[in-house]
Order: sequence, then structure tokens, then C-alpha cells
Amino acid sequence: MSLVERALKKAQESRAATAASARAPAAAAQAIKEAPSTKPIEDDGSREPRKPPRTVLIDHDALRAAAILPPANQERLLADEYRQIKRPLISAALGRNADPLPNGHFMMIASALPGDGKTFTSINLALSMALERDISVLLVDADVAKPHVSKIFGVDQERGLLDLLRDEREDVESLILPTSVPGLSLLPAGRLTETATELLASSRMEEIISQLAARDPNRIVLFDSPPLLLTSESRALATIVGQIVLVVKANSTPQRAVFDVLDLLGDGKSVNLVLNQATERAKVGYYQYYGERSVPQNSAPER
Repeated sequence: MSLVERALKKAQESRAATAASARAPAAAAQAIKEAPSTKPIEDDGSREPRKPPRTVLIDHDALRAAAILPPANQERLLADEYRQIKRPLISAALGRNADPLPNGHFMMIASALPGDGKTFTSINLALSMALERDISVLLVDADVAKPHVSKIFGVDQERGLLDLLRDEREDVESLILPTSVPGLSLLPAGRLTETATELLASSRMEEIISQLAARDPNRIVLFDSPPLLLTSESRALATIVGQIVLVVKANSTPQRAVFDVLDLLGDGKSVNLVLNQATERAKVGYYQYYGERSVPQNSAPER
């Protein structure tokens, strides 16, 4: 091969290499364009960004100033009364003296009418139960129309029960807030919706109950409920709990209202009546109702 031919061949090879190198970035770009994206799926905006759960401070002095806890000179008296009230409830839930009640771990704190003291009872009962060594307590604000528990503890802007019911993708435990009281946690009411009754009566609510029971078999769940005679949400909730604590205000709640609630709940439901704001101390902390028409006679005073 002559020198000229070798020079021509070398020039041709050089042009071919240059063209190949020019095509490489374009081919790579096309490959990137055609390859399936590994970018995470964007949120559709229906779920709020996750935040780590914050610990809710239980300020006893603030609760006492708000008349949620009793004055210091009445603490021992009220503590003894709540011990009497909680002991049979816990025994029925855990089956210590007999077979456990179905869904006995789930208790609804309710009243016939507003102003009878159910939220006061819910909080004090939860604090008393949290002192137990072998159980934990979850206080759920199920009074979704008037979420007093959530407001008292400053969690009324947090996601909660209604958000769990709306979004089946949400993990139940993710919205439970620990507190500064060992053994006590809170589940706020969440964002209000017009379909609250339907959500509480849905299969999703039953799923939440099942998950709460499965995650911690020694957990007692207290639902602060709306008044039974005024709301449909409370009646939906009553069907899924195993025990009901009905708060009756001394010299205030009409006897007819108590009878109407018992008729509404029907036979076979474990209903425990607590007398609130009694002026005299009684010997018995609460009265149980298992279908017979009765009203509390000896009940503990609460203030």
C-alpha cells in the first residue's frame, strides 16, 4: 500500500471514530429517555406530610386550674374513688375473675346529655388506669363534633381518628401520640367530616379496633364519646365497644334520660353507671347494669 493510500485509510478511520463518538451521547440520551423512571411516585396531595409523633405534655397544674383534675386537697379522695371504678372494668377486660368480656379492652365513656361530666371522667379514669403496672391506656377523642379532650391537651390540630377512618392507607399506630405520663397515649379526634357517623359505623372502624387489639393485647382503649341521646356517632360507637361507662350527674341528669339510654343500648351490653358531683361520699364507686331496669343508688362522688 502506497503512502498516499495509507494516509487516506487513516483519514477515513479517524472520521469514522469521530462520528461514532458524536453518536454516543445521543444514543445514551435516548436510552435514558426510554428507560423506566425510578423516581418515587408523587403524592397526589390527599395525604399530609408525615411528622414524627410529638410527646404530649400532661400538665397537672394546668389541668387542675381548668377543673379537669380535683384540687390538691381532694386528690387522695378522688384517687380512691377511681380505684374503685377502674378495678372491675380492668378485671372484666382481662378476665381476671371470670371470662373476659368480648371487646372488653374497649370502653366508651358516655353520658345521656351534655354537661354530665364524661370528659372529666374520661381523663381521670385514663390517668388512674395508667398507674397500673401491667396495662397501657389509649385515650381516644371520639367526640368528633366537640373534641374537648383534643382541645384540653392541645392536639386539636393533629390528625386523628377521623383521618384514620377516611384513609385506609394510614397506619393506626402512626397517629397515636405518646404523653409525658408513662403508660398513657392519646389519639385526637382528627379533622371533622359530615360523614362521621358513617365512618364510625364502617368496616374500617372494625379494622382499626382489630389492629389496636392485635398490636398490644394489654392495652385498654377509652373512647370519650358524644352524648348518647343527642348524637348518632355515639350510637355507632356503642356497637363496637365491650364496656360502656355512663356518667350521670347528681341532681341534674333526669332519671327518664338514664332509662332512655339503657333502652337505647339494649340488653346484653355491659353498662357501668358513675354518679358525678355527688355531695356525699358513698360506699360503692359505680353501679353495673346488665339489662335490668335500674338506676344507680350508691355511687362515688366526683368533682
